[in-house]
Amino acid sequence: MSLDNLIGLSLERVEPDPLTIQKLLEATTRNLKDSQVTAVSNENRFDAAYKAIMQISNAALQANGYRTLTSKPGHHQTMIQTLPSSIGLDRDTMIVLDALRKQRNVADYSGDLVADSAVSECIEHAEQLWALLNEWLKRRHPELVGE
Repeated sequence: MSLDNLIGLSLERVEPDPLTIQKLLEATTRNLKDSQVTAVSNENRFDAAYKAIMQISNAALQANGYRTLTSKPGHHQTMIQTLPSSIGLDRDTMIVLDALRKQRNVADYSGDLVADSAVSECIEHAEQLWALLNEWLKRRHPELVGE
């Protein structure tokens, strides 16, 4: 899938803004840290890790000159499903991240509890995606991370 094919459907073109991307990176750091706080519920920890995944995905899109159309439904799904095109994430991991998105929706909209294993999985994938994004930014867009 080409990101340009999604223009007008679920994405729009933007000029990469180092300040916006830096804010997303800082927010990701905070959410990853928050996901480690065991004094709060699994649902809050899962949500913090999931939010980090969204911020990473958003930063990846914006570094490539795209942003989701938040006025259209499915922008979280779009951010996750474009990761293979935006930063070269493997398809199998993208499928796992999309399953975590679905699990987050169930927890948010039904009040279901989140198991310890799901929290651990979400945190682990958020941390791996964080490492991949940082490596990709340093290699492809060092001007966006001040390197």
